[in-house]
Amino acid sequence: MPEQTVWRGTSSQWKNAGTYFIWGLASVILICISVILWRAATGGLALIVPFLPLLLVVPVVAVVSRYLQTKSRVFELTTERLKVAEGVFSKVTDTLELYRVKDIETRQPFLQRMVGVENVQLNTSDASNPSLLLDAIPCTVNLADQIRNQVETMRQQKRVREIDIE
Repeated sequence: MPEQTVWRGTSSQWKNAGTYFIWGLASVILICISVILWRAATGGLALIVPFLPLLLVVPVVAVVSRYLQTKSRVFELTTERLKVAEGVFSKVTDTLELYRVKDIETRQPFLQRMVGVENVQLNTSDASNPSLLLDAIPCTVNLADQIRNQVETMRQQKRVREIDIE
C-alpha cells in the first residue's frame, strides 16, 4: 500500500507571542522617543532625530524572521514516517520511521492551554534523533493519538517489537 499523508501542519504562531510582544513594545518605545526628541530637537540633535525611525527596521526584521522560521518548519505525518522539513531559503528534511517511536508525551503549559495548543514530545530509538519535539500544535488535531495509531499499525505491518535493554 502506498504511503499516504495523515496530517500536515506547522507550529502555531502563539509560540512566538512573547517575542512579538517584546519587539512590539520596543517599537512603541522607539516611536515615543522619536516623537519627544523631534519636538525638542535643537542643534546637533536635530540632525539625528530624523534617522531614529530607521531603527524600526530591527524589530520588523526580528519579527518577520521569527514568523518565517516558525512557518517554514513543516511537520508531515504519513502512514509510515514523520517528516520534519525546516528552512527558509534552503530546506532540510529529517525523517523518523514510526516504528522507532518508543514513547509519546503531550505537554500543555498554562498559557498554551488558554490558547489551545500543546507540545508533543516523541522519545525514539532513532540514533540520530532520540527526542523530537513538535511544539505549539493545535489541540484540535489530536496529533498524539494519530501518531500512536500509526505507530501501532506500522509495528504490526513490519512485525517490529520494542525491547529495552538496560
